Amino acid sequence: MSHPTRKKAVEPTTVATPVSASAVVPNWLPAINPAQPAATILHDLFDTRLDVRFDWNKQWLLGTAVLTLRPHFYPQSQLVLDAKGFDVKSVELMNGARKGKDLKFSYDKKKLTITLDRLYQRTEQYQVRVQYVAKPNELPKGGSEAITEDKGLYFINPLGTDKSKPRQVWTQGETKGSSCWFPTIDEPNQRMTQEISLTVESGQKTLSNGLLVSSRRNTDGSRTDTWKLNQPHAPYLAMLAVGNFAVVADSWRGKPVEYYVDPAYQYTAKRVFGNTPEMLEFFSKKLGVDFPWDKYAQVAVHDFVSGAMENTTASTFQQQMVQFTPRELPDVTYDASESVIAHELFHQWFGDYVTTESWSNLPLNESFADYSELLWAEYKYGADAAALVQQTKLRNYLEEAQMKREPLIRYRYATQEDMFDRHSYDKGGRVLHMLRKHVGDEAFFASLNRYLVHNKLSSVELAKLRIAFEETTGEDLMWFFDQWFLQRGHPELRVTHSYENSQVVLRVQQVQDTLYQPVYRLPVTVATWSGSQPTEHRILITKADQTFRLPVNQRPSLVKFDDEGMLLADIDETQSQEELLYQLSHARGYLQKYKAIQALRSKSGDLLVSAAFRSMLNDPFWGTRVAALEGLRRYRGAEGSAVRKDLQRVATSEKHGIVRATAIRVLSSFPNEDYSELYNAALKDSSYVVASAAVEALAHAPAPSTRGQVAALQNTTNPALLTALSTYYGLNGTLDDYSWFLQRSKDAPAEVLYVMLENFGLLMQRIPPIEREKGIQRLETLARTHSQLYVRLGAYKGLHELVASMPALKTTLQDIRNKEKDSNLKAMYSLIQ
Repeated sequence: MSHPTRKKAVEPTTVATPVSASAVVPNWLPAINPAQPAATILHDLFDTRLDVRFDWNKQWLLGTAVLTLRPHFYPQSQLVLDAKGFDVKSVELMNGARKGKDLKFSYDKKKLTITLDRLYQRTEQYQVRVQYVAKPNELPKGGSEAITEDKGLYFINPLGTDKSKPRQVWTQGETKGSSCWFPTIDEPNQRMTQEISLTVESGQKTLSNGLLVSSRRNTDGSRTDTWKLNQPHAPYLAMLAVGNFAVVADSWRGKPVEYYVDPAYQYTAKRVFGNTPEMLEFFSKKLGVDFPWDKYAQVAVHDFVSGAMENTTASTFQQQMVQFTPRELPDVTYDASESVIAHELFHQWFGDYVTTESWSNLPLNESFADYSELLWAEYKYGADAAALVQQTKLRNYLEEAQMKREPLIRYRYATQEDMFDRHSYDKGGRVLHMLRKHVGDEAFFASLNRYLVHNKLSSVELAKLRIAFEETTGEDLMWFFDQWFLQRGHPELRVTHSYENSQVVLRVQQVQDTLYQPVYRLPVTVATWSGSQPTEHRILITKADQTFRLPVNQRPSLVKFDDEGMLLADIDETQSQEELLYQLSHARGYLQKYKAIQALRSKSGDLLVSAAFRSMLNDPFWGTRVAALEGLRRYRGAEGSAVRKDLQRVATSEKHGIVRATAIRVLSSFPNEDYSELYNAALKDSSYVVASAAVEALAHAPAPSTRGQVAALQNTTNPALLTALSTYYGLNGTLDDYSWFLQRSKDAPAEVLYVMLENFGLLMQRIPPIEREKGIQRLETLARTHSQLYVRLGAYKGLHELVASMPALKTTLQDIRNKEKDSNLKAMYSLIQ
């Protein structure tokens, strides 16, 4: 996910107090002293029991909530609950009684303030019952790019009028969405046990946190399922999902593991989720803490407002991440699905079992979940796969760092949604990787074990993690946590070396702006290669400009700074062509090979370089083969015939679909060369990715004979192929293809619409203006109303394509810009001329 940059503001003061599973202070409250009045609201939320049913026509939840609480420390006679957009019918004091005692309350549609019947001491529990109706669609529209809406409760196709999707209702609690469907103290440092009874139509399946403890049929034909979670968790992790799901059963050490999917995908569900039991075993052993909950379910829902969510015992996924046809499955990359499954599962320890104390400390949840993606890839698929994860994540962060640089743990932001960015995820995961390399594997995982065991079922701040590592290793790690978690930015390094007097003279300059970023302390490994053997030198960088002298027996063939590829840094390393070729042939893994290929791309015409690239087409790791193919793009050297033969061989016989597709794209980069026969054959490839690459290649070199073959693919639902078809018709379509865009712009997924809508504008340039009205209306509506920023941007770009022939659209575009609320998107609009 990518996330917008927002204006910063000061976070409310937090109450710094020791916390435990039964004693948690809300972080939104001001500091307190005993002289303050007893009405100050400090409560522990122990248990939540909900009884809910749904009005599908009105899209309401009808609920009864029974909350068990007690004052945290000071005596209290008042309780304040988060409750957004409810109709509150009654509030009663129960205290174990069947008939309640009415309590006075006031309600402003955000906070429910209850006057208790008397003053309660910290040793006294009490119980209140709230009867209410939740009306999520009446709430003000909010959200962010990470979580596109924040109304908490979502009815999907409630009346069943849309035949393309099922009827569902589901929830999304993070960050403060749970209080949109039940009254609670909606803060991450609260903990509660829970019991949720869901009354639904008899044919519907239900899912919630914990175990299904009862299911009864009612006299009206409905059914009531009761789910119970006995261990406490944070309110934002509460969930429910109702729909016509197929439930595919699995297990791990006798605990139920279940996959909830649309019935059409029940036979491929285990091919997508099937590694979950092995993940549970791997993570349990690695952490020394067995999966701490009674079950683990994963549910795919339609129109989910985020990528996925780690609800305790029941993670939710957007359906396009985990529901694939048998033909699509071979093309699904690790980072598109399996890494997300690992990410949400690891949250069951980091985020659910041990929870961030405040949103300012969100990296204590997300950095670990992000790093689990590398850990699982390393274990399951090897070091090269893990290196690809490392490379992708570092690139994601560095891209965002061009626009914003914030501390990982930050107490200044406009809204807590700002925390859901590539800093908290990608940067945080890379910081953990450096910490692992610094202390060593055994100490790293022993420290994580200590952290989990000592802080189980509680909320934490950063110091808890540092202390766990210091108590385990005996090392003072304040310097590490300070520079990486509490200060902004990253090192920008300029690295050069020379050879003199049996020494490598290595100069490292930190060239980042140190007015806002530190001069970093960087332990790092440098490898010197002589006679095909590396020697590792461990150095410690502490200055802005530092020179190291490394002893060697002879002039080395290669000097490799950050040999392990573990630094979170932007590194400019000077290397000769000879060193890069040596690195490519002797590299210890994907990262070094990739970096050598990238550095040599501008010299691909050199015979030695092109020969090296061609040899990499047979590398064992598919990512290296892709990099080598890209290195040969637009090749103009003396080996033209041999290179083209190699590319055609890979395009037709390579086993990996993404590599075949890349070879087709590289072939299409050669101007005035006809590979249409190869492209036409690829349209029938078993891989959608390959067929899509062929459509894109034909889009730039169309032939009348292939139009019919391309048209035969029009009804596809595959996102990659849909995107490619929109490109083909955007460049080559006629009025006959106008209706295809009108139809597919209704049912295409959001990730396709960004490209499709701009291509729609391109097509309309070539049709009479009188025919464009429906298309322009479609683009304008999407530009104004779609929940995804990039879809609105795509629609805007589509309209902009028509300005030259329809100048009146300038007024429409100006109005769209003026009314757009997202500052980042407005800035993007200003760049489109």
